[in-house]
Amino acid sequence: MSEAAIRPTAHTTALLASLDPLLREWLPRQRWFAGKGRPISAFEPVTATELLPRSSPAGLLHLLVRVRQPIIPAQDAPVGGASAERPGDCYQLLIGVRRTLPPRLAPALIGHVTEGPLAGQTVYEALHDPGLSALLLERLRMPGRHGVLRFERDTSATIPSGLTPRPLAAEQSNSSVVYGDTFILKLFRRVVPGVNPDLELPLHLARQGCTRVPPPAAWFLADLASGAATPDEACGLGVLQPFLAAAEDGWELALRRLDKGEDFTGEARALGRATAEVHAALAAALPTVTLGRAQVEGIADAMAQRLTAAAQAVPALRPYAPGLLTAFEALADLGGEGQSWTAQRVHGDLHLGQCLRSPDGHWSIIDFEGEPARPLAERRMPQPPVRDVAGMLRSFDYAACSGEPWASEWAADCRAAYCVGYAQVAGRDPRTDPVLLRALETDKAVYEVLYEARHRPDWLPVP
Repeated sequence: MSEAAIRPTAHTTALLASLDPLLREWLPRQRWFAGKGRPISAFEPVTATELLPRSSPAGLLHLLVRVRQPIIPAQDAPVGGASAERPGDCYQLLIGVRRTLPPRLAPALIGHVTEGPLAGQTVYEALHDPGLSALLLERLRMPGRHGVLRFERDTSATIPSGLTPRPLAAEQSNSSVVYGDTFILKLFRRVVPGVNPDLELPLHLARQGCTRVPPPAAWFLADLASGAATPDEACGLGVLQPFLAAAEDGWELALRRLDKGEDFTGEARALGRATAEVHAALAAALPTVTLGRAQVEGIADAMAQRLTAAAQAVPALRPYAPGLLTAFEALADLGGEGQSWTAQRVHGDLHLGQCLRSPDGHWSIIDFEGEPARPLAERRMPQPPVRDVAGMLRSFDYAACSGEPWASEWAADCRAAYCVGYAQVAGRDPRTDPVLLRALETDKAVYEVLYEARHRPDWLPVP
């Protein structure tokens, strides 16, 4: 992680070496593994912590492992316009250890270890074991340290013991466990040093009394620096928040309404108001900055670089690149003429799937991690709040393109209603900044092209 990072012990190195052949087969099959399509050249241990000793009937091993993979230019086009050099992604693994695996845990099997410290043991994905998932909740209920791991909680939150755990299967970049339909623990799989926005921003919003975001009840981190922990080295690993059991995913709700030919503008308007409330709370909690000429031109240039990189990686994008570039050039021109904007912390990856509607019509917003492919430092930078608006407008377009024929009028109505709702709270309609909004929507669509080409080629026609 850094020169001051904790150095792996000989035991940790031997432990990972014994798991190496099993992880090479298992890891690429996981939905949250970002390195699909590239061979694994090496594993490097970062930390290993026994949360439950291997001598127990079921041990629990917490690992942070760096995965080295060769660069494939067509797949590794930089999202942020930077160099494609990859130091290797670090992943959080929770490994169960048993002599034999009961039939109910067969789907969680990683493999049987034949040598090293775990020789003769069976290892498996621990989140599928209710006993081990329950142990993780107990660690979160009782703040303190366990090796390099640091467990913290909001002392005003009531976290009962004995809640029945169940893993969720629908996520891609992370993993989640629901406890008794009361709390949900989100585990960050690909981790980097620094404060994860998915913990940082909900904590600030809770302190502002914002009711649009479930407040963190507990969380845990790894202190990767030797000696005292520093904000730059503490690595966010997971956050426990209230589980909105009766709430409905905004994406699924929109698709159902669209399929039935039902109106969605009322919900879109309410979503606009919810977004503006979150932006107002973030602006009150954290510093805002003014983007002047140099900053605006820098943003436009970064967008242009992302377009160039994406067009190199996705040939289908190339015919559109000259036209798309004009959106970024127009933004740079405005900056050169002296136009400035206020920037603040934002959600960073706002779309219908990040919104939950309760039965009483209240919208909540979740998943403040930002676009996972972008560097953490970039995700934590202040942005024009219209960036989130652009993400939601793109999401309405995605929903409209989910069936045949594409429902362009439905999308246009939802987009307009969302902006009206936003203006009702913010006092300013996002459409009054057409050049900025167009540039941000275009940049988002370029990001989508790269994502779909890598992960869902059948969806590429949408962006």
